[in-house]
Amino acid sequence: MWHGAETKGVINAGMLFRRRKPIGLSERARIFFWPRRSFSRSFQYFGKRILRLSATPHAIAAGVAAGVMASWSPFLGFHFVIAAALAYVFAGNILASALGTAFGNPLSFPFIWTASYKMGQYILVDDFQGKVHGIHLGRMFRELDFHQLWEPVIKPMLVGCLPFAIAFGVGFYILTYVSVATFQSRRRRKLSARRVNRGDLSGGQTV
Repeated sequence: MWHGAETKGVINAGMLFRRRKPIGLSERARIFFWPRRSFSRSFQYFGKRILRLSATPHAIAAGVAAGVMASWSPFLGFHFVIAAALAYVFAGNILASALGTAFGNPLSFPFIWTASYKMGQYILVDDFQGKVHGIHLGRMFRELDFHQLWEPVIKPMLVGCLPFAIAFGVGFYILTYVSVATFQSRRRRKLSARRVNRGDLSGGQTV
């Protein structure tokens, strides 16, 4: 009897908090390109999460830098993996690297891809001539011939993203390191002040 009532209560609770109308494909796409919290609130949330991580300033800063660097990669579906690998190499925090990939978002991707492509085109100017006009998207998707996309598109983006990834990675490392070190120092001072106040209060009560 009791187990039956408990199960029924769980089912009713699930029905109570379940969405009345499932999210459709168009709504999911809208949320992806414009979150409910808006991008400013989402960035504030990520910033607070980064500051409150339990790790050294270097580990957090290196992790964030790894995530930012991975966001410049043209391999869109592998940013978390690339960020984790870079964080491991830099002795960074893995969770911070995942948060750092928020640098790559629907607002920044057009800038990232355009800048990477243009830089790669500039660096590979000799190899790039005459290859852009050889792309046949229909054939590529029909025959899975991605080689023709590699040379004129992915290769320039991969080469061109490296200078930006290094520059932005270093910049975000410095910014994050200073912010985390300052935040942790202030938190330690507050905790120390609270301990002193509690000690004075308990000492006063004993007297």
